[in-house]
Amino acid sequence: MESDSGNPDIRKKITHSRQKISELKANQLIQRLELVLLRIYPQRMVYSEQYVGPVAAACGRDETGLVGVVLWGEQIQRVQVGDIVSFESGWCRERKGELVVSTGRNGRLTVLGR
Repeated sequence: MESDSGNPDIRKKITHSRQKISELKANQLIQRLELVLLRIYPQRMVYSEQYVGPVAAACGRDETGLVGVVLWGEQIQRVQVGDIVSFESGWCRERKGELVVSTGRNGRLTVLGR
């Protein structure tokens, strides 16, 4: 069996494939989604059996569309309007007819640039 590990072009496609907002579907996992944060709404406290702490709604865009964003806990202080962020291993859901993305419990949010 041949290995593609020596070919940087193939390796880059495998490790850095990026989803676009237009490709998102409700109730599916997000592998990697990059977007620009357009707005962050005031945080509120959530008290539930699964999570207790601050949550903030936000919205973001890429070249294909807009999407709602849920920010949890320390993520709220890490990001600012205008940041380019990456969601990895998160989820996409539908709320009131609109798509919303989040890192959930197991995903990761990375600030790529300001």
